[in-house]
Amino acid sequence: MTIDTHRVPRRDEIPVEHTWNLTLIYASDAAWEEAVVQLEQQLPEIAALQGTLSQSAQSLLHMLQLQDDVFIQLYEIYRYASHRKDSDSSDPAGQALEERAGSVVARASTALSFVEPEILTIPGATITQWLQEEDALHRYDYALQQLLQKREHIRSAEVEGILAEFSDITRAPNEIYDVLTNADLRFPSIHDEAGHLLELSHARYGRLMESKDRRVRHDAFKGMYQTVGGVQSTLGTILAAEVRSHAINARVRNYQSALEAALKPHDIPVDVYHNLIATIHNNLPLLHRYMALRKRLMGLDELRMYDLYVPNIAEAEVLTPYSEATEIIKNALAPLGPDYAEALQRSFTNRWIDVYENVGKRSGAYSGGSYTTAPFILMNYQDRLTDMFTLAHELGHSMHSYFTWRTQPFVYGNYTIFVAEVASTLNESLLVHYLINNRDDEALRKRLIVQQLEDIRTTIFRQTMFAEFELDMHTRVEAGEPLTADVLSKRYYDLVGRYHGAEVVLDDEIALEWARIPHFYYNFYVYQYATGLSAALALSKQIINEGQPAVERYLTFLQSGSSKSSIDLLRDAGVDMTTPEPIQAAMNTFGELLDQMEQLQ
Repeated sequence: MTIDTHRVPRRDEIPVEHTWNLTLIYASDAAWEEAVVQLEQQLPEIAALQGTLSQSAQSLLHMLQLQDDVFIQLYEIYRYASHRKDSDSSDPAGQALEERAGSVVARASTALSFVEPEILTIPGATITQWLQEEDALHRYDYALQQLLQKREHIRSAEVEGILAEFSDITRAPNEIYDVLTNADLRFPSIHDEAGHLLELSHARYGRLMESKDRRVRHDAFKGMYQTVGGVQSTLGTILAAEVRSHAINARVRNYQSALEAALKPHDIPVDVYHNLIATIHNNLPLLHRYMALRKRLMGLDELRMYDLYVPNIAEAEVLTPYSEATEIIKNALAPLGPDYAEALQRSFTNRWIDVYENVGKRSGAYSGGSYTTAPFILMNYQDRLTDMFTLAHELGHSMHSYFTWRTQPFVYGNYTIFVAEVASTLNESLLVHYLINNRDDEALRKRLIVQQLEDIRTTIFRQTMFAEFELDMHTRVEAGEPLTADVLSKRYYDLVGRYHGAEVVLDDEIALEWARIPHFYYNFYVYQYATGLSAALALSKQIINEGQPAVERYLTFLQSGSSKSSIDLLRDAGVDMTTPEPIQAAMNTFGELLDQMEQLQ
């Protein structure tokens, strides 16, 4: 497909083969409605079981199996609706489906809210005995162990029910932000490199920040933040409400902080978070050195924030149409074996991927789906080299989901946010390795060295900066301080200055960047990008250097879901994230890449 660079196409103008096939979930909206009604009819059966779980091993087993069945249906319902809405958020039908799905999720969660508190009233010795008596209960052994460790954070059935009902409200900030930024905001048009009037959009903004024409970058930057600045107070209020909901949840559940509430349920010590920030602080001189190199390579008197994404070496942009990108990715990931290759091929041929931007489509990219569906991918592909890397990244997520769903029972059919970015960034690392070793192109080699530098800059340094900002927001709210747009902007501006150093001249508008980062609504998610890339760099080196033994360890990791703690899963795969070594090793790699780039000049 040739991208029209002058107008964002409508949904019905995208070739169907480049849209995801949601009929793989439900044949139609009417079939979805039938599933909703069927699930709602099950809720009284669930309510009738309250108070019975401690009667016998069989009673507990029946409830756990029923709960799995309900959640499987629930995820199908919600994913279909959310993917419909994300395809075109200006479509009222999709908005209505997601709104209905969110309410169903809240009601079902309320109906099931008694389960965990009731299980926690059963003595641990009794559960141990039941596990010996009932073979089918063994499937839930690890899950029950994890639950019992949460005793102090699970409230009474009544309180859990109230909290579940309030989930219908606490999801509101994210939904309001999503609709406001993706459907309601109207961006100005700017003139592109050829002087054509171009409508600015979220997806196009990323491409325009890579323009070699500095005037285009400047105009896109100013245009984006002119629009965002017009609603900054609203966006600040929305984000503050999200942060307050995290703080209240932590307090109600007897956690010491929102950070602990986000990490402890996944067996991640809060020291991992603090250690990441401290290690990156110690290595900020490397980032400052890179900023000086970038300024020198670009021949600029002043390096500004809108100069940080344009390729900083002299070769032309590497255009990578989608059809070419899929073939390159298959070749790059071939070391992962035939099963992985087969799953990749299915993703390309079975319409698991929604490829191109259209009017109203959610910005960015993500991997979705649920336990019984395809691991769908949303893209906004723009034929850039970076888009190919984004595709490889999201395919890593989807392959992780695919192998987990195929191997694990539903109870372990997910993975924690701590390991979520490992499979995605490992794919990117293997893609870089393949291109460097299979393309006899010195200019491309330079570009790929810069790409690796940029990956570490944006995925480790930048995401750690986000993580520090997120921690600061929550700390302020937990201390009773107001969180206004002005407070957010000042703190963000100061962090950008500290991380990027004296070589970068900060435009005032960069203080508003927090207002267009959707991940700040994900509750301490972003730090996993940094830890994930650090782990992925280590694992990819093992795959390249060791071959099959490392591949087998890695595939076992992909198939393991949440059947062990994240720390244990990564340790079994070959990297220990409880130590500072992986983060520092990534910093050492960054320094080595800087050395190589400086030698090539």
